[in-house]
Amino acid sequence: MKLTSIKLKQILENRFKNPEYRTSFNRDKDQFRIEWRANKKGINVKLPSVIAKYNERGDEVIDELVDHLEEALTIMNEVHHLTGMEKHIFPVIRSTSFPQTTNDKKKLVTKEHTAETRIFYALDLGRSYRLIDEEFIEKEGWTEKRIHENALFNLRSLKLDYKVDQVQGNDYYFLATQDGYDASRILNDTFLEEMKQKARGDLAVAVPHQDVLILADIQNDIGYDILAQMTMKFFAEGRIPITSLPFIYENKKLEPIFIMAKNKPRNND
Repeated sequence: MKLTSIKLKQILENRFKNPEYRTSFNRDKDQFRIEWRANKKGINVKLPSVIAKYNERGDEVIDELVDHLEEALTIMNEVHHLTGMEKHIFPVIRSTSFPQTTNDKKKLVTKEHTAETRIFYALDLGRSYRLIDEEFIEKEGWTEKRIHENALFNLRSLKLDYKVDQVQGNDYYFLATQDGYDASRILNDTFLEEMKQKARGDLAVAVPHQDVLILADIQNDIGYDILAQMTMKFFAEGRIPITSLPFIYENKKLEPIFIMAKNKPRNND
């Protein structure tokens, strides 16, 4: 079946027939919206991106989308607290273009990271999570500093299992536990320092999407080309893309780089 925006809209309307929901379709923006009738809290879905993934993977994409929407809508109607949930606060990495406000215009708590990435914070709720906004922490009597320190402490408790591939004299490490915080592990300075000490060449790091962290021990020029191709592929396939640009890790700092074909990288000025 060739999926169009109109067909996808009809599929989603059929999947969300609950009378407590209201759905709408913005033809100009090619966007579907589902919200609670009672409080008008809801989610916008950009249909072209769903169709692109459907063309690659088929019906499972729609099933995953419906599961995600149902979970997110449920969370919107729940009351959450930070106190008592301290062990469930984690940092999440997003691109710098990721919205810094919620759909209902609440400002999210963020912290600068690199020229390509920004740190957000999440309250883990099991199958999903809620990004933490400033109004939320004010009501709870917390501070942004406390959120950040708590999130990094919890991050360090996450396992660091990875797989290794050796390609043309270079070592590539893939950390993909699917716990929602794989890319976040780029904030684990101790881990990055250990990998830097272990590397025989340059250490490059990439977070193409939320569910993977790639580290590369680059020992020859072709290693950069391989990393560039790898990062772009992951970026295109990720559910929540972050950046297709890798980073060089030197002197405990991450610098985004452009990788030119068959050449070593140039700094992203």
